[in-house]
Amino acid sequence: MNLITNRSFLYMNCLLIDMLLKIFLSSGDWLNACVAIERAITSLRYIAKCVIPIIFSLTILTYIHAPMSRQLFDDEDEQRTWCIVNYSFQLKIFDRFINLFHFLIPFIIDFLSSLIIIIQVFKTRTKTQKKVKNKTLFYVQINRHKHLIIAPCILILLALPRLIISFLSRCMESTHDPWLFFIGYYISFIPSLLIFTVFVLPSKKI
Repeated sequence: MNLITNRSFLYMNCLLIDMLLKIFLSSGDWLNACVAIERAITSLRYIAKCVIPIIFSLTILTYIHAPMSRQLFDDEDEQRTWCIVNYSFQLKIFDRFINLFHFLIPFIIDFLSSLIIIIQVFKTRTKTQKKVKNKTLFYVQINRHKHLIIAPCILILLALPRLIISFLSRCMESTHDPWLFFIGYYISFIPSLLIFTVFVLPSKKI
């Protein structure tokens, strides 16, 4: 197997790859949250579209600290080059908070937006179907629109490895058996790949 030894290439990868992945994945989660807000509160439709550039800008700002704490380290014993992340204690706390914030808040927004839609439809049905008990109508609406609740739950479960890995500070020591690390890392991309499958295909008319 040919190893990449170009120092500049390795350095740029060390600085940018992980940060760019976090920016794009987190921005995708926030855009999903904007779609959920649009879907639930139509009066905020134009506002949600205007915040898209703000989302990208703020997401970049929250991860701008990452490249500043990265450097290459040459391990002569193992004859390999490591990409080392050296955060101060305060910066480590901030980084974990940011990862948790970008992970949980979009999910909460998406989940609450789904509940708002169900409640809105429920209120409409209570006005047109007065002979049916409210409790029965509410359960019917939950069952009919359960895909709105299931979708964000599936996405957050699939993205959970990304959060777990972001809290780990260990290095992948084995170059011969890295598959467990790679599977855990790349499984976090599944939510982005499944947006169409999870959101569009199961969707029904409200």
